[in-house]
Amino acid sequence: MIELKNIKKSFGGREVLKGIDATFYQGKTNMIIGASGTGKSVLLKCIVGLTNIDEGEVLYTGREFTKADKDLKREIRREIGMLFQGGALFDSKTVEQNVMFPLDMLSTMSKSEKQDRVNLCLERVGLSHATKRMPSEISGGMKKRVGIARAIVLQSKYLFVDEPNSGLDPLTSIKIDNLIHEITQENNITTVIVSHDMNSVMEIGEHIIFMQQGHKLWQGDKSNISKSDVNELNEFVFSNKLLRDLRTML
Repeated sequence: MIELKNIKKSFGGREVLKGIDATFYQGKTNMIIGASGTGKSVLLKCIVGLTNIDEGEVLYTGREFTKADKDLKREIRREIGMLFQGGALFDSKTVEQNVMFPLDMLSTMSKSEKQDRVNLCLERVGLSHATKRMPSEISGGMKKRVGIARAIVLQSKYLFVDEPNSGLDPLTSIKIDNLIHEITQENNITTVIVSHDMNSVMEIGEHIIFMQQGHKLWQGDKSNISKSDVNELNEFVFSNKLLRDLRTML
């Protein structure tokens, strides 16, 4: 579980996060949604320590992260896996080498143990046949799956995902959503996904917070999101639904 308490962040005098309180639950796909420019990605970066907060607390299973000493921060960071929006694979490394990279950097496993772990993760995401391929030789959906394998190779307790379906076709997007959801449940991970894709929200959104202009305006799950009395959320949900329906018709 991850808890956020009164998270505030400003850039150049402009307040981007305005006192965010939120809880992200273990074993669930937690989602941060909202239109572009609402502070979703900034919040994600603050949670994982890529951006320093101005005020507030981030707690990983009760451990305060932002003011922790180096040893505790290192311990928590070893428990974090990230899937970046663009995949962020190393172009000069094979699929296998990309997944191996965190183990080489952070693990004390033997070479054979590392190989076994890489093989297991690639098998789980359906890429056992692509171990020796280069990123330039695989599709966008496959790159996302490599990114997922790399994110979980250290047996992460916390998984952060930034716009997992960016640039993917609808069918591949559904497959990636389902894979993230399955891995979350299988490994009892606290997964946090930043998204503006209502298809993903309605597919796997087990706990959702909606952000607008730096505020958290709503929280709930996919079953009650359409029943909200928050006007900004309704506009976001139904405008996304309209675009989705139009795309389907075309």
